Amino acid sequence: MGDLLPRAELRGLIEHLRGRVLLLVAIFGVGFIGGYPLAGRAIEMLLDSSSYRPDGVEVIILHPMEAVLLRLRIGVQLGAIMSGLFFICDLSWNGRKIFATAKRSEIKEESRFGGFILVVISALSLACIGALYSHEVLVPLLLEYLSEDASSANLSSTWQLQSWVGFVSGLYFASIFGFQVPIVMLILLRYGVVSNDGIKKNRGVLWFLGMSFGAFLSPPDPLSMFLVAGPILILIELALILDSLTRNQ
Repeated sequence: MGDLLPRAELRGLIEHLRGRVLLLVAIFGVGFIGGYPLAGRAIEMLLDSSSYRPDGVEVIILHPMEAVLLRLRIGVQLGAIMSGLFFICDLSWNGRKIFATAKRSEIKEESRFGGFILVVISALSLACIGALYSHEVLVPLLLEYLSEDASSANLSSTWQLQSWVGFVSGLYFASIFGFQVPIVMLILLRYGVVSNDGIKKNRGVLWFLGMSFGAFLSPPDPLSMFLVAGPILILIELALILDSLTRNQ
């Protein structure tokens, strides 16, 4: 069945990332520094919101450092999202050169601006869709489920601030970050790094990786894993269909 990602291209991508380390760290730092004060406002909004706190749920603070740790966590997540979006844009702009150099083949000169703008718009749109999915479906559904599960067992619904806000921010982060997977796949398909047929032959491996990716990004419970990984797998299949339809264009 072969490797999904050829070794030469993988080495070229790793070498390119090594040259981008300082820039990626700088972008991460900007997101982290900017995300820290924004996290304070986000925590206040969550505490004032009734949609993210089901009836009968009491939020408690066990130690005074919880708010600081939450701000740090949200800042890290925002920095990771910004770095990830930059990586996608960088791969779209420089991917042909990266992989052609890795394969020691001739670099075809062609306009990249139109495709680059399309990738930027698509990445930002998918990030917004991921955030909207979390806001409208994922977070309310899971919080209500956890609250009702505790009530059915005659347990008092008392949530720790750090666990509650961390759970919510983790779902947002997982959806925004995970929804970028089909963009990366389409870029790799367009540059010939992977093939549509190769992905289809290794679909079982791909689905396993998708579920593992969802489990890694989402909070540690099975329902969150499936609700996060499910849309990612659907988007991957849609990306394969889109590639098949537009391959000869």
